[in-house]
Amino acid sequence: MREDICSIPISEIFEPKDGCPFCRMRDMLEDRMATYITGAAMMEPDVRVETNRLGFCKTHFDQILQRGSRLSVALILESLLAEVGGELFPEGKVPLKKVLAAHEKRQHSCFVCENIDQNMEHLSSTVIKLWQTEPEFRDLYAAQTHICLDHYGFILKAAQKMPRKNFEPFAEVTKKLAKQYLDTVQGDVTHFCRMFDYRNAGGDWGNSRDAIERAIELLTSRPVTISTQTEGKNR
Repeated sequence: MREDICSIPISEIFEPKDGCPFCRMRDMLEDRMATYITGAAMMEPDVRVETNRLGFCKTHFDQILQRGSRLSVALILESLLAEVGGELFPEGKVPLKKVLAAHEKRQHSCFVCENIDQNMEHLSSTVIKLWQTEPEFRDLYAAQTHICLDHYGFILKAAQKMPRKNFEPFAEVTKKLAKQYLDTVQGDVTHFCRMFDYRNAGGDWGNSRDAIERAIELLTSRPVTISTQTEGKNR
């Protein structure tokens, strides 16, 4: 794969100050990867070998189906299904243990996930470097609205390579971005629950109407695609 396919300027990720910057980073990478796979790379032998070997998870199957033509996705599936069939239903006497191992591996492999993980590690190293060398980036980092809990752990793990004198202030500002938003969302969820008490009928919902969706996104780093009605019995 060309190294520039997933190159994203860090400033492009952090300047919007709208939600978790690492979610934006992942989303940009996923968008470019899904477009790449179903476009120019679809017929490249080396890419097809890897997509056949690793397959795709449900999330990334959805994304390539959204971005690619049905024909391009069908061509990818044609060779993928052939390879999966060869692994799970091999000719001759193949030990069941080997077949089950192949099946288990398939359940936990995804071409896009693997590439996103590699590029997220690369970009996180750039974030850490910029934070240590560029005062303006420190200010930009601290000005983010929040960091989701999934990426809170992700960036702190990556930042452990920092010298201790740099890691401690970096960890502190990262903790602040994650914890303050957690407290806000937790408060909104509690308020949402209390609004179903008859004593609060007709009261002000405040910012709690979408508290469920924001809480799930905070916990999982993925936006909710199914929403329930705010008002009504048990809804």
